[in-house]
Amino acid sequence: MLSNRINSLPTSATLAMAAKARELKNQGINIIGLSLGEPDFNTPEFIKEAAIQAVKDNYNSYSPVDGYADLKGAICEKFKRDNGLYYQPQQVVVSTGAKQSIANVCMVLLNPGDEVLLPAPYWVSYSAIARLAESKSIIIPSSIENDFKITPEQLEAAITPKTKLVMLNSPNNPSGTIYTEDEYRALGAVLKKYPNIYILSDEIYEHINYGIPHFSIAAISDLYDRTITVNGVAKAFAMTGWRIGYIGAPEWIAKACNKIQGQVTSGANCIAQRATIAAVSAPTSKIQYMVDEFKYRRDLILKLLSEIPGFKINQPQGAFYVFPDISSYFGKRINGNKIENANDFALFLLEKAHVATVTGEAFGNPNCIRISYAASEDDIKLAVKRIKKVLSSK
Repeated sequence: MLSNRINSLPTSATLAMAAKARELKNQGINIIGLSLGEPDFNTPEFIKEAAIQAVKDNYNSYSPVDGYADLKGAICEKFKRDNGLYYQPQQVVVSTGAKQSIANVCMVLLNPGDEVLLPAPYWVSYSAIARLAESKSIIIPSSIENDFKITPEQLEAAITPKTKLVMLNSPNNPSGTIYTEDEYRALGAVLKKYPNIYILSDEIYEHINYGIPHFSIAAISDLYDRTITVNGVAKAFAMTGWRIGYIGAPEWIAKACNKIQGQVTSGANCIAQRATIAAVSAPTSKIQYMVDEFKYRRDLILKLLSEIPGFKINQPQGAFYVFPDISSYFGKRINGNKIENANDFALFLLEKAHVATVTGEAFGNPNCIRISYAASEDDIKLAVKRIKKVLSSK
């Protein structure tokens, strides 16, 4: 019999939709996948060359649990250069993807009954990881009308004596929302009053940013000692399969993450770590071509979606997702199919338009769906054309 722990854990909605799309593809159906948050670029050549050199240099042994010393040094330099954050190598832990970094933090900080504040929409795995750590997720809602941002008043109203952790994500997955420095400082002013609350700041989309300067909440001096900054190379460097994430954190938290990682996976892949040194050490201009292309695709998909009746959209400022409100379709029949919620809507698009998206319910916002534009221009155009066609059918 399986444990209560695994039985209570939901399946990742993004991975479930991708699996369903693959199943239909295997039946010979032409599915356009706009469900996964995965850049469609190849890993830049200078990073691949670093990996090839690492193979030639015979990096093939177990790596240190918390990462190679020179990689941790490079990450410290990156934090200083890009974020104005001053971490020492002993405050850095390298993991097998940012998802493991987040899981490590939750496992070492949370106890049964602790509460985790999740501004919605939030990345699907936050609530699942919090549940695995036997804590309770408290959802703070937002809507498209306020660009999916919560207010300081909402944050303070959600805090209880059981609140232990708040998870922040800017640029945001799934909405693409970016909190400005002033907005983060306003939220920070609330958190300063509660010294027992820790902040996990997920900055994995930091460089995929279309004009609002990125701000790390750990740069607020009063919050530095309570903030864990999470980042990685998957999104900005098109290295999803390389599986490298990392944290900068108070030293006692970093030591605890090192301890738990030593019992679960040990050190991350040695070749991927060597490649990551090249990635995080490079000037951001080396990846600007990808950011420029994502911005072009964002503008394209927003223009096309705005032509579909019933789609309420805003302009995301980062990441590579749009998160339209499609609640105007709830309670209606489309071509004989009753649409009750975002789950029905996403499944309808998959089965009838052959376009894979993800329901907003998985992200804590049941009125929306997530559409990834990390796809080719042709795929984006064809996908929206298919969506428009099936929604106009009677």
